[in-house]
Amino acid sequence: MPIYHKLGKIPQKRHTQFTKSDGSLYYEQLFGTIGFDGMSSLMYHEHRPTQVSSIGEAIDLSPKIAVQKNITSRKLIGFDVQPKDDFLEAREPLLVNSDVHVGLAAPRKSMTEYFYKNSDADEMLFIHRGTGTLRTFLGNIPFEYGDYLIIPRGMIYQIDFDTEDNRILYAESFHPIYTPKRYRNWFGQLLEHSPFCERDYKLPENLETHDETGEFVIKIKKQGMLHSLVYASHPFDVVGWDGYNYPYGFSIHNFEPITGRVHQPPPVHQTFETSAFVVCSFCPRLYDYHPKAIPAPYNHSNIDSDEVLYYVDGDFMSRTGIGPGYISLHPAGIPHGPHPGTYEASIGKKGTEELAVMIDTFKPLQVTENALKIDDGTYYKSWVE
Repeated sequence: MPIYHKLGKIPQKRHTQFTKSDGSLYYEQLFGTIGFDGMSSLMYHEHRPTQVSSIGEAIDLSPKIAVQKNITSRKLIGFDVQPKDDFLEAREPLLVNSDVHVGLAAPRKSMTEYFYKNSDADEMLFIHRGTGTLRTFLGNIPFEYGDYLIIPRGMIYQIDFDTEDNRILYAESFHPIYTPKRYRNWFGQLLEHSPFCERDYKLPENLETHDETGEFVIKIKKQGMLHSLVYASHPFDVVGWDGYNYPYGFSIHNFEPITGRVHQPPPVHQTFETSAFVVCSFCPRLYDYHPKAIPAPYNHSNIDSDEVLYYVDGDFMSRTGIGPGYISLHPAGIPHGPHPGTYEASIGKKGTEELAVMIDTFKPLQVTENALKIDDGTYYKSWVE
């Protein structure tokens, strides 16, 4: 996240005395990644952020794998994932490997009884339904339909929902999530040909500072286990911070599609990248304008990656039998492409209103028991004429 940002009050010089009105010190904390080589922020606390008073029993969150080596194209009916009150209990991992866990959640209630920190992974939450506020110890981000929320690992947060009708696509990435390198110059600034720019980001605002002591539960995910730790001071006691490591939002509606005379390959839709997978946004756009263009995508082979498509809304012109909330999985090793009839029917069309999120992984995905429960079971046959 190559943008400097700051909130609250900070001293003029880092790693120096920063005193309160009564002469006591604020407590400095470096919130960094990749040792001391990655993105970092410096924050200043009312209390020591290290005061653990008790540790509860751990819960194993390891996904239950049903198909370890998958060659079957699948269609998952995402809205069949049943709502649950608790935010963490609502999360159902569907497609996983050692780099990323992709899943869905339909949480009904806000997080009020505890705070959460994922120490294993960066998180990407895509908001399909619902509005609310992502509350963190580095500030708050209001969110709505179509927003991506990028939450770096180690971020302490809560989520407040405005309603009980919430649908979220999430990805837990065990590698840092960045903006695509080819859209940035060597200073990190997004270039003129990028389909979005820094103005489009939703940065943290309204820093909450709670000068409170007591018992505060933080649920921490580490090595696939969910631990419950009780801290003696409120985790949102930061009076100020600055740096580059913080959560941010980006609306899929602010992605500006790149189009051409002939069909453009999926990388032009890329929105985020890691060393192990990419995320693309398929948005309403004009079709190709060559006089003999075929707007539907050509058949292609996923030799090196599994392709996951999450269908959000609109007209999915290259697919039949697809609706909002569906997930398609096209595994590496076999070609796939438009469904019968859609290739020919796309000729002469001027544009599309489709809205979808694609995740391409560079390692094969395993299919969980949760995924099989919402698999239609016949999708792999849907190209037979």
